[in-house]
Amino acid sequence: MEAPESRSLPALLAPELRSALLRLSRNERARDLAQRGLRALAGFAKGLKVRYADIQIAYDLEPEAGLADNGDLEQDLPALLEATGQAAKEAGTAVALFIDELQYVEESELAALITALHRCAQRQLPVVLVGAGLPQLRGRMGKAKSYAERLFEFPEVGPLPPQAATLAIIRPAEKANVAYTPEAVAAILTETKGYPYFLQEWGKHAWDAANESPITLADVIAGARTALSALDASFFRVRFDRLTPAEKKYLRAMAELGPGPHRSGDIAERLKRKVTALGPTRNQLIAKGMIWSPNHGDTAFTVPLFDDFMKRIMPGNDWQ
Repeated sequence: MEAPESRSLPALLAPELRSALLRLSRNERARDLAQRGLRALAGFAKGLKVRYADIQIAYDLEPEAGLADNGDLEQDLPALLEATGQAAKEAGTAVALFIDELQYVEESELAALITALHRCAQRQLPVVLVGAGLPQLRGRMGKAKSYAERLFEFPEVGPLPPQAATLAIIRPAEKANVAYTPEAVAAILTETKGYPYFLQEWGKHAWDAANESPITLADVIAGARTALSALDASFFRVRFDRLTPAEKKYLRAMAELGPGPHRSGDIAERLKRKVTALGPTRNQLIAKGMIWSPNHGDTAFTVPLFDDFMKRIMPGNDWQ
């Protein structure tokens, strides 16, 4: 699942849990518990329909009175996941929730999800969450429930170290009997800073630019131009187009200072504004996933190489 900004967590979970419970109901041992889970889901959807109008789900069974039907997400979601987990345990399997862009889930909904998973863990039920999100996710989960950092592991996915980044470039090419010169590989690592998606883009465009093996530094330089053009037109531009004029100026000021992270005071000084006056803009950018705060008072881009993009799309000093 992917958590969009415009959809509630109950609306996201309900159809997926229905599918899981229907599969579990085909297991003879778990049939009764899976059907109870479906009754819990029916009560869950009906109870929260007024509060979350975007919930749309077919009811397979009539709700069971008192089962996940209070209309309070922090009470009903734990009951629903517990019923689901009991069915999965009886079937000898597990239910895993994979949710991308988890940082967009509202704090109250995130708190309910953490509570539900905590209950399943306490009852040793096989229900797990594998979530992905921007760096601010850890802080948001800790704010939603103070025990979240004890309940979950938060591995960081960042740039690859040089050895791994090098393998990511040369190994796929070797399978096609194509090589890179050391200078070409070094240039790709320098340009991409080791970020996996950019390694893919630079590798693709260097490949397309080359006429023969080995792929050379000249091929990488030629490919880099098309790689940046492609990123500017899609990956970066989609994010830029979501910004207000004030937010664009804030990011442009950050870009003027370099990749970051930067102190909020330095950004405010660049914009000739007070830090307090820029607080709402900064908060909006964090909510949109454009920036995050690695430490108190620090601000960093969530997307690598975005500082260079801001300089390309807002060149000169007219933005000030």
